[in-house]
Amino acid sequence: MPATHQHKIELNAQIRSIMGSKVKQLRRTGYVPAVLYGKDQEPISLQVPQKDFKKTFHAAGESTLIYVTVDGKSYPTLIHDVARDPSTDAIIHADFYKVNLSEKIKTKVPVAFEGESPAVKDLGGIFIRNINELEVEALPQDLPHEIKIDISKLAAFGDQIFLKDIDLGPKVKVLGTGDEIVATVQEPISQEELDASLEAPAASVEDVEEIKKEKKEEVTEEGEAPAVPAAPAKK
Repeated sequence: MPATHQHKIELNAQIRSIMGSKVKQLRRTGYVPAVLYGKDQEPISLQVPQKDFKKTFHAAGESTLIYVTVDGKSYPTLIHDVARDPSTDAIIHADFYKVNLSEKIKTKVPVAFEGESPAVKDLGGIFIRNINELEVEALPQDLPHEIKIDISKLAAFGDQIFLKDIDLGPKVKVLGTGDEIVATVQEPISQEELDASLEAPAASVEDVEEIKKEKKEEVTEEGEAPAVPAAPAKK
């Protein structure tokens, strides 16, 4: 599963002079306020056409190199953070992190499972994915957009894919413990097992109150005062 080569992604941005609460007006005119920063890079306030940013973000995510052009100068960056409006999910701000093309970086890349598992298709097993992304280390220009994992090797119940099974080629190193389970297939649960789990007694309110009462009595007998949260540090 080698990392696939990415075509060069470019995005034009403009210097932003509108700051503070006035950026709401900027968003209404179709722009996303942003900032570009990084090691040995003074922060630059930017504005990017919303349509262009959405297209770029869809193509690159947060793990693919983007060349942001500002006043004729190109900056190699990664989208480091995207803020969204909690009520509308609209993008309201973005961070571009300038990277050094000669220095390896660590970042998380989304995982995409592909293929068909015989244990699921033919035996009715339940596919269990234990991860949604993997941490990798590579030069910025070698980072994959996503990591595709073939699940066709999961032929029987209990078969597993481990972290050590994932090979992204010599340019991309997968970080983590080799015996970490990435995905597996478990035997389907029977109706009897399902019914038994649903019938398992849950702690009642009376049980919880009794436990609290016993705990309080223990603390009183030992002469210990209940813990008090520390006051926040003054800024």
